[in-house]
Amino acid sequence: MTERQKDRPWLMRTYAGHSTAEASNELYRRNLAKGQTGLSVAFDLPTQTGYDPDHILARGEVGRVGVPVSHLGDMRRLFQDIPLEQMNTSMTINATAMWLLALYQVVAEEQGADIAELQGTTQNDIVKEYLSRGTHVFPPVPSLRLTTDMITYTVAHIPKWNPINICSYHLQEAGATPVQEIAYAMSTAIAVLDAVRDSGQVPEEKFGDVVARISFFVNAGVRFIEEMCKMRAFGRIWEQITLERYGIENPKQRRFRYGVQVNSLGLTEAQPENNVQRIVLEMLAVTLSKDARARAVQLPAWNEALGLPRPWDQQWSLRIQQVLAHESDLLEYEDIFAGSHVVEAKVGALVEEALTEMERIEKMGGAMAAVESGYLKSQLVSSHAERRARIESGEEKIVGVNSYESTEPSPLTADLDAAIMTVDPTVEARLVRALGQWRDTRYQPPFNHPRPCKALERLKEVAAGTGNLMEATLECARAGVTTGEWAGALREVFGEFRAPTGVSSAPVAVVAEEGSPLALVREKVARTAEDLGGGRLRFLVGKPGLDGHSNGAEQIAVRARDAGFEVVYQGIRLTPEQIVDAALAEDVHAVGLSILSGSHAELVPDVLVRLREAGAPDIPVIAGGIIPNKDAETLKAAGVAAVFTPKDFGITEIIGRIVDEIRKANHLDPLEVPA
Repeated sequence: MTERQKDRPWLMRTYAGHSTAEASNELYRRNLAKGQTGLSVAFDLPTQTGYDPDHILARGEVGRVGVPVSHLGDMRRLFQDIPLEQMNTSMTINATAMWLLALYQVVAEEQGADIAELQGTTQNDIVKEYLSRGTHVFPPVPSLRLTTDMITYTVAHIPKWNPINICSYHLQEAGATPVQEIAYAMSTAIAVLDAVRDSGQVPEEKFGDVVARISFFVNAGVRFIEEMCKMRAFGRIWEQITLERYGIENPKQRRFRYGVQVNSLGLTEAQPENNVQRIVLEMLAVTLSKDARARAVQLPAWNEALGLPRPWDQQWSLRIQQVLAHESDLLEYEDIFAGSHVVEAKVGALVEEALTEMERIEKMGGAMAAVESGYLKSQLVSSHAERRARIESGEEKIVGVNSYESTEPSPLTADLDAAIMTVDPTVEARLVRALGQWRDTRYQPPFNHPRPCKALERLKEVAAGTGNLMEATLECARAGVTTGEWAGALREVFGEFRAPTGVSSAPVAVVAEEGSPLALVREKVARTAEDLGGGRLRFLVGKPGLDGHSNGAEQIAVRARDAGFEVVYQGIRLTPEQIVDAALAEDVHAVGLSILSGSHAELVPDVLVRLREAGAPDIPVIAGGIIPNKDAETLKAAGVAAVFTPKDFGITEIIGRIVDEIRKANHLDPLEVPA
């Protein structure tokens, strides 16, 4: 080949953060020393949903899935000895994105940085929170205002910052097909750009700067040819929207810029070593094609379906990227798919179908209207149910799960308790004490923050009007306001929002033909209801705590409904007390609790205790989620009837097992109906 300069590799990140700001800072500095070229900050659920560690909903969640940041002091410690002016930092934060960016800016100022030089990204895509991830706080209209205010502020003051990462990643995890992923992400981008344009905060001649700072965060699944074609289709539609809808003439401003985290949904608990090759294939989808290559890549770890990855697991994922970028010849060539008739045909089909779906959403009034009506959520729940049905029937093969299941003992998981990292259970109490100390001493030396009450009153005043909220938020950050206080002030003005669950409107995904597994379970449900005196069996599906990953709970709820249960599902973010109250009020026959954040050890036993105290100890409680074996045994010893984890992929079989537990709890003989 003729000699040409190699392309620069993409930004290499590891999505990381846990326990405390100090522990996460140490992890970041260690990862940077290993050759990581950017930071990707994972925040814990209380920080993501605007609660302080001492709030009742934060119980069991503090420091679990990311780092807790409660105030400016935490942000200082998180980035201690990391020069922010030289760093490219991605923050996976949405409802509270403005608050975290304000804290980041103030820490950078304290380091002496020129904020105009700061580089990085705040995810700040609230639409997918309503649809899949569940860390929304405020209703759609004020949420869109927060996003708009951040975009206009950064374009004027932090011009190298990406103020929003339109995030289709979680849409795929919630069941989106490639067409839905493209259409819903692009419809979200249109809603955001229209809002910024219509806000009047950006002069018309500067609108190209806004478009140039819009970035995307995408999921790449294991069907890597389809995923690569999806990325080309994304780029084509973005080119069309920015040119035709917004009249952006500068091709640099129209560039489709995206980062990627490859698919965590497809990682399996069974034979988890297979996850390594899955991760590699998924990475190739977003790196092989030069014309559709990601600007930044972060890879999950092989053991994420088991629990929290250790530093060594994260290092392995980083090394996968480094081998491809530095040992292979990938970066030496032009686009290797240019001119492929197979690729062109697939891209053309994806573009056409996505534009049709976008037109449908536009006719509904745009992405926000489609969220509020429940249309987008029900479409995702339906797509996910269809995918699950294909896996259960064996039509869609997953190696080690529903095919090639026999296996040699794995040395990687010989000691399961050592194969993942655990969060010290004393961390939460320590952070609650530290928060109390911060509140008591923030006015005193060495901090000397002005009293936060004034800053919070100013924030509420601006929120009640039409001004940009960023300056008032910066004032709160400098005043030592806490995350919960900032979000609480805005909750007072904006209210809160409970997103549609999509469960009641989801169509039947598995047909109960005579003799099929679902038909047999339906018979068990009907006979058990009859044995208990008529009526229908009632099953409460609950999500205690702040974990917003509702996909599993929704699929259980839909299948239980299709099996003949009356299902009570009130969505995410409930306290154990609310779940027990609902179980008693609805007189349910079983309670199913779904938790993926690691807070099961604290929240599930609390539900058991409350049921006992309420005089309903016989209602069987079933737990599901990412629950290590050791924890599962502890939960069963505490009285949980059954524990299901990602390896239990047969949803119909799970529903059958739940019926068995109801019969056992009510002293009925086991049914001979196979299921």
